[in-house]
Amino acid sequence: MTMGRLLTAAVVVVTTPSSAIYAGPCSQEIDRVQAKFDAKLEARAAVAPGAPESAAATAHHQPTPNSIAAAEAELGILSPEQAEGVTEALGQAREADEAGDQSVCEQAVLEAQRALGK
Repeated sequence: MTMGRLLTAAVVVVTTPSSAIYAGPCSQEIDRVQAKFDAKLEARAAVAPGAPESAAATAHHQPTPNSIAAAEAELGILSPEQAEGVTEALGQAREADEAGDQSVCEQAVLEAQRALGK
């Protein structure tokens, strides 16, 4: 194999996202529900009142999806129960997906959709 081909192959492997390398039995469904959850949060955040920054926000830490959902729930964008239900169900779905358990994964995705209001 020539050096150019070897380098090209290495670049493809290094730049391919790990999610594309490993996709569990319901990864696409998880991603689809996560995208709907994110879109719902963004849509409601656009019309919600602002809030002052927390101490954690000024400490130069990147927010996590869970911390963003919790903050938005506190503003009334989603009920805390709704945001927590979606987050927990998607977490369970991801665990089952990584374990290759399609049945449990699909059930958790359905729970996330119900919690999201769909």
